[in-house]
Amino acid sequence: MMKVWSGDPVAGYLFFSNRELTFWLQAIHVRSESETNKKTSSVWNSEINGRVLVANWLPLLLSTSSTANRRPQRTSMKALIELNHIVKDYGSFRALDDVNLVISEGVTGLLGPNGAGKSTLIKVLLGLVRTTSGDGHVLGCPLGSAAGRIRARVGYMPEDDCYMHGLSGIESVQVAARLSCLPSVEGLRRSHEILDFCGMGQERYRNVETYSTGMRQKLRFAMAIVHDPELLILDEPTSGLDPEEREAMLNRIQVLSRKFGKAVILCTHILPDVRTVCDSATILAGGRVRLSASLAELLKSPRPSMTVQVANGGEQLLQRLSGTGVVVEQVQDNRLVVYGEAEDISGRVWGIAKELGVAVQNLTPSQSSLEEVFLKAVREKRDADS
Repeated sequence: MMKVWSGDPVAGYLFFSNRELTFWLQAIHVRSESETNKKTSSVWNSEINGRVLVANWLPLLLSTSSTANRRPQRTSMKALIELNHIVKDYGSFRALDDVNLVISEGVTGLLGPNGAGKSTLIKVLLGLVRTTSGDGHVLGCPLGSAAGRIRARVGYMPEDDCYMHGLSGIESVQVAARLSCLPSVEGLRRSHEILDFCGMGQERYRNVETYSTGMRQKLRFAMAIVHDPELLILDEPTSGLDPEEREAMLNRIQVLSRKFGKAVILCTHILPDVRTVCDSATILAGGRVRLSASLAELLKSPRPSMTVQVANGGEQLLQRLSGTGVVVEQVQDNRLVVYGEAEDISGRVWGIAKELGVAVQNLTPSQSSLEEVFLKAVREKRDADS
């Protein structure tokens, strides 16, 4: 355990295990791997009786940016992430197999069964593992050679706890802010601001070991966004939350995307969350991209139709629509299923209903369920393997 003076009277001393400090040093943006190795070794050599002075390691963090107070400029481009023929092998096991993927702005759901390659894909995007073959870019930065610059502009919320023992909530977020090269006062201000946004009150001053599952989720979320990243990668952000907290978390994600223009990759097994907040979805199975499209395209029914609910005159509407060459099915007295593209038939339905004086109560386009789409993609993979 290392005792580190933060340089801030509010934060006071921070405590790090060797493993925790190694993790944080690897997570920050650095000029090059070789340069980082040299600097990291000098940090460990500066340890005296289990204590490291902040002067020995804080310059390392600040020197990774040409100007500590300046944040990266946003890159305007269509594809925020583009991967071309990515392959990742772990020995004889192929975790990613010829992955071609384009992710644009908005919220993208990353779906797949256990072992599909989602975690490996995230590691590839963050530059934490080297690909066996293939290329691509994230936020305009090439994979592999610019991993540090990518991590500086990405906020990652892991599924598992990543807090440091002995710190309060506000101290944990402030450490994340300082490791992202925010000045001490600005980092403290941002930490309080983000915890307010996450709905964390006075409990921010409590030790993180006393936090409930929901509070730890909020803490991880706050640590991921405190440095104002352009891209957020959220791994199971609503896992273990009660319905109220789950809705609040999804609302925060929507606010960040729609109001502040953040791109979000939502990695989850909770399909209703995808329907609620995502603009598009990518389904992985067996290390391959099985489907990747907008949510509207994925949920489009194989046989487009519209369900028409009327207050009265269902039989009259059925006869008139059938007379125009439209395929119509009556499922109840005042409920019809009209087959065809919504944009082609909706105007015709409204026009004939107006002529007949029929009150249309509801007009609903048909959709496939996301569960059906997901299971079909996974089954196709299994069938191909058998």
